[in-house]
Amino acid sequence: MTTKPADVDFVHLHNHTEYSLLDGASSVEALVKLAAEFRMPALAITDHGNMFGAIKFYKAAQKAGVKPIIGAEVYVAPRSRTEKKPDAEIHEASFHLTLLCRNEAGYHNLMKLTTRRTWRASTTGRGLTRSCSQSMQTVSSACPAVSRAR
Repeated sequence: MTTKPADVDFVHLHNHTEYSLLDGASSVEALVKLAAEFRMPALAITDHGNMFGAIKFYKAAQKAGVKPIIGAEVYVAPRSRTEKKPDAEIHEASFHLTLLCRNEAGYHNLMKLTTRRTWRASTTGRGLTRSCSQSMQTVSSACPAVSRAR
């Protein structure tokens, strides 16, 4: 006999799906199904540098009665997004941020940030993320080494 899990007062805010190439193995459907089975009130997806699964995730979560939280793990330039010179003293992983959309404006701003990165093969600059701070929430540095504002 299987028992249904009790309501969970916990929300996963950093999940990679199959849209995080080389890093995510979970399908959107599987993540949403598990969140619903565990009666989680909400679930976030934060794929690496893209929002390719956002609409699929949003629809699946809505259908399952789970609040969808859309986000992305973005790459932040150590100094300026226009500076292409590598710095041997700074590890690349130091500059990942997990961003979550607070509202529709956040969704549109995150689309702009990730689209710019995809089409220009660039990182996000600190100025760009600061300009979107009213509509997005920074959750974590996403990696062990933390970027500190200068």
